[in-house]
Amino acid sequence: MNDDFPLTLLYDGACPVCNLEMDNLKARNTQGLLRFVDISAPLFDPVPFGATLAEMNGLIHAQRPDGSLVVGVEVFRLAYRAVGLGHLAAPTGWPLLKPATDAAYALLARHRYSVSATLGPLIERLRSARAARRKGNTASMEAAAQQAAKATSACHEGLCDTPSPTHRSTS
Repeated sequence: MNDDFPLTLLYDGACPVCNLEMDNLKARNTQGLLRFVDISAPLFDPVPFGATLAEMNGLIHAQRPDGSLVVGVEVFRLAYRAVGLGHLAAPTGWPLLKPATDAAYALLARHRYSVSATLGPLIERLRSARAARRKGNTASMEAAAQQAAKATSACHEGLCDTPSPTHRSTS
């Protein structure tokens, strides 16, 4: 895609709001352009990333392949672009909107635990609904694949209703 990917997202896995967004990105990361590192993990070492844990806890950080860091809303713009949703985040970078979105995100990041506590039940319902939808999609795809395999097997055995190319119906 370009020099921004793969992009390593350094997120706070102890934060329910953060996890909700990372779950969304992980589910959409079909091209593998994003990597995810939980900075709240017990053995996490910030040193290789060139920022302190306090800085990473202040605003989301990401590391480009060349080692350079991206901070704040720009991380989301890049991450959304990686998963095909760049058009949704693009307005946050527009000159008239960028200062407001940067300030709003900084405020949210600073108060993410109180926001998570307030919205906890809603966040859990969203996460559960997304997980069920993904599981349902997987089950639907598996069922469709099984039906296709049965139909293919039946056709190979001459038991299908599909007319062959040489015996097309004229009706």
